[in-house]
Amino acid sequence: MHTINVTEFRRHLPAYLKRVAAGEEIGITSHGRLIARLLPEQDSSVEARNWLESLRGKVILGDVVSPIETIEWNADENHV
Repeated sequence: MHTINVTEFRRHLPAYLKRVAAGEEIGITSHGRLIARLLPEQDSSVEARNWLESLRGKVILGDVVSPIETIEWNADENHV
C-alpha cells in the first residue's frame, strides 16, 4: 500500500484517484498517522463469485438434509 500525507493527496487528487481506479490501495496520513485508506470499488457480483470459488473443495457434497445418525434429544428446563 502506497501512503501519502493529506497535503500531497489534496495537491494531486485526480492522479491518486486514477491510481485507485486502476486497482491500487492508497493510505492517507495526517501527522504521520494513518487516517484513511482508499480502495478500488469492487463489483459485488465478482466479489460473490470469488467467494463461492474460494469455497470449492471445502463444501460437503452429498445428502446434507438427512441426519448422519439418529440422536435422541430431550428438552428440559436447563436446556430450552
